[in-house]
Amino acid sequence: MRIIRLEVTGFRNIAEETLEPGPELNFFYGENAQGKTGLLEAIYVLGRARSFRTSRLLEVIPHGHAHAVVRGIIERRGLRLELAVQVSPRSRALYINGKRKTLSEYLGHLAVFVCSLERMDIIRGEPEHRRHFLDEGILSLDPKYARTLEQYHRVLAQKNRLLKLAAESDDPHRFVEEIEAWNEHLVRYGGLIHRARTRYVEQLQAHVPAGLFGSERISLRYISSLAAHDEVSEYEALLAERLRVRLSAELAIGHALVGPHRDELEITMDGQSLRHYGSLGQQRSALIALDLAQVSIYNSAFEDQAVFLLDDVDAELDRRRIVRVLAYLQGRAQCFLTTSKPEIIEASPWRAARFRIEAGRIFPASSS
Repeated sequence: MRIIRLEVTGFRNIAEETLEPGPELNFFYGENAQGKTGLLEAIYVLGRARSFRTSRLLEVIPHGHAHAVVRGIIERRGLRLELAVQVSPRSRALYINGKRKTLSEYLGHLAVFVCSLERMDIIRGEPEHRRHFLDEGILSLDPKYARTLEQYHRVLAQKNRLLKLAAESDDPHRFVEEIEAWNEHLVRYGGLIHRARTRYVEQLQAHVPAGLFGSERISLRYISSLAAHDEVSEYEALLAERLRVRLSAELAIGHALVGPHRDELEITMDGQSLRHYGSLGQQRSALIALDLAQVSIYNSAFEDQAVFLLDDVDAELDRRRIVRVLAYLQGRAQCFLTTSKPEIIEASPWRAARFRIEAGRIFPASSS
């Protein structure tokens, strides 16, 4: 899989640009605030239909523009197709070969993974960031998982609405029957999410590159919020029981207390929690290792390359580590890397296409 052609219109500070990237490694260099990260964000949006920089996709639309558009020609196993994402203030439209698609129909055609300082919350932030990281990885393998997540969060929102009404009511128990009906749906979708995440964590652990940056060992463990109460092998039965036991507390507090939306991914290095005790360097190294593991899982599942984005590579890594990362990615991904130091490009162990970015414009440079 690779991007053959990329067209970006009205996206951040990129007014209108067309790019024909190289098949393997692509370096983008320039001063800060010139559009380097915006270009990677556009590629990510093309593959994921969302941004890695903001939860509000409409923020990519620059002032004075009606919409932002990213369009790409991709090649996968000898076949080419056109993907397009149009972002308007009130909507997001997805297209494959000019035909509008739903999110679950669109996802899976371009597998994009990104490593950026803006995603450090995966390591040191709240549990929701790690849950989302897992869900992203699962979606790259199974786009239909998007429907499971949508259904779970729709049910959760309905239940929370009722619980809020109950907490404010003089007779909260009149809401119990309806809440219990929503709980049945939570058990169904919650079980699917739990099993998918547990399985994906096992895959991540098996694919974390050993010894990439040193001798430290990264260990991963998916922790269900139900684990403190019983063995979670019979997850649906345990979830149904905990929902029954905690219903009174949920009625009093006004929101849901039980379910996979409260689970956690524990990340340790040599037995120490990276979130609480890891140095900044260890945390950055772990984030890159996890991102590379996601690429490796995708390679194994589909025997195909992914697209990998590494933003501000010289801020993340010294030259020795850059060489190791690029060597690891060779043959595994079409890479797009940004840097403010063009001399970093000389660290590449394989041929790279070079592009200079200035004021939102892309200028091809000689290959290295």
